[in-house]
Amino acid sequence: MTVVVEAKNLRQVYKIRRGLLRAPAHLQAVGGVSFAIEAGKTLAVVGESGCGKSTLARMVSLIEKPTEGSLMLDGTDAVDTPASDKRRLRQAVQLVFQNPYGSLNPRKKISAVLEDPLTINTSMNQAERSERARAMLAQVGLRPEYANRYPHMFSGGQRQRIAIARALMLNPKLLVADEPVSALDVSIQAQVLNLLSDLQDEFKLAYLFISHDLAVVRHIAHEVLVMYLGHVMEQGPKAELFARPAHPYTQALLASTPGVGARNVQRIVLKGELPSPLNPPSGCVFSSRCPYAVERCRAERPLPRVVDGRIAACHFSEQFLEAGFPRVASVDNASLSG
Repeated sequence: MTVVVEAKNLRQVYKIRRGLLRAPAHLQAVGGVSFAIEAGKTLAVVGESGCGKSTLARMVSLIEKPTEGSLMLDGTDAVDTPASDKRRLRQAVQLVFQNPYGSLNPRKKISAVLEDPLTINTSMNQAERSERARAMLAQVGLRPEYANRYPHMFSGGQRQRIAIARALMLNPKLLVADEPVSALDVSIQAQVLNLLSDLQDEFKLAYLFISHDLAVVRHIAHEVLVMYLGHVMEQGPKAELFARPAHPYTQALLASTPGVGARNVQRIVLKGELPSPLNPPSGCVFSSRCPYAVERCRAERPLPRVVDGRIAACHFSEQFLEAGFPRVASVDNASLSG
């Protein structure tokens, strides 16, 4: 299968001004993320708000240039892109936004919304653009005559279908979907997710799917990348992560969503707030909230490594996979210190 996008050690660091007499602070929004997505596959990125999911999406969709790392898109270097390749790369990756109410221009008819990408990026005439727009509406389950209506005349689910149609007008190879169904009713969510799956099968699209809803991720993803404070906690096949999490943070996310994951996942409650990315904890970034943390966790940052067919960034992933996660009340720190 063809690899559509490949990222290696992507980092995004922002400089934060703190006044005339103080040196700027450095906020690491994404701290070294690597992955590859094949045609026809979906990588879901999950984590709490502020973990770096949307920053990662902006880098992959070429909105922001990473501070460090490499990004290959459709076989081309997308970080230091030659001018001759920029237009092609921008057509190869398209976005579907979270809010269908805000992502469509209310003053334009649907025909204009869909035809604008073709007007800017292709040499199609008006008749060809109109035919393409109507065909794409039918492709996403809407009537072609809807092209003459305005966005306010549609429901939320219909608007998101229109947004998906707009994203597909230039025949992209990668779709970056940032919480595309979180603003929709549950019944409509299922319809839109099924549509995305059908379109992926038909056009062999690669998806980078950003979400906080693990029930949605279980429905659509092939692989899952779990982020916390800009770092990868766990990454691997969906079935493996949901059945046997190797990181306490993955375990906490699964246990917080009813009906998701293995039945024997021990429920834990994360205490405290997400630490400030301006002052992350020393050692493991999750150590300040992890109920299993020991002194080694606070002193030594675990590097992501391959553990039983997935990548995990925890000193004790092998023990957790072998014996399962202990109950918090009976954790023996000495047993985890080896």
